[in-house]
Amino acid sequence: MTAALMTEPAHWAMGSELGALAAIFEDAVSLAVMQRRLGPALRSSVLAQGGSGGWQVAWLGIPGETLASELAVQLPAPDQAGPLVADVQLLAEATACLFGVERVAVRLRMLEKAMCPRFHCDNLPVRLVTTYLGPGSEWLPDSAVERGGLGVPDVGKPDPVREPGAIRQLGCGDVALLKGSGWLGNEERGIVHRSPALKDGQQRLLLTLDPCF
Repeated sequence: MTAALMTEPAHWAMGSELGALAAIFEDAVSLAVMQRRLGPALRSSVLAQGGSGGWQVAWLGIPGETLASELAVQLPAPDQAGPLVADVQLLAEATACLFGVERVAVRLRMLEKAMCPRFHCDNLPVRLVTTYLGPGSEWLPDSAVERGGLGVPDVGKPDPVREPGAIRQLGCGDVALLKGSGWLGNEERGIVHRSPALKDGQQRLLLTLDPCF
């Protein structure tokens, strides 16, 4: 660990309970993570949805039975989708409750290559992400970021990563809230992250939830 990381005030919070996600409301926190391991039933449900190439399910509305029924119909293996559908519904309902909104944008994607391979900061208030299959998202502590290098690559633009050894990664199953530059008062401090590289033949099942303010 570098000297900068050893002295940097932590702008992330992690815990094993759902309540850990509430730390995102603290001004200094730009990443809140509930660390978890997927149970056997959920893992089996997730694995059943793989092997059919890349796919995507997108939905926008009030989380509840309609979300569950839409997911169940659209997933590649609907007969084995129950535990995955229940988990997505639970996280969507928790997101709506946590941020006091009615509607949530849901996107569940089976990826076969990195979706956003370059480090970046989302231009929105906050996003929930969790990886059900494959490697989790990578992120950078603030001290390891050169924010002048973010955005579209250009000649003369610096590398956004000051310290390659400082790159951190969420675990498969972890539920994370990523505070973006659209959060009031956080315009210059959104968490910097990217999609992980995938090996040939590897798949990644990613869920993103955006509360609709």
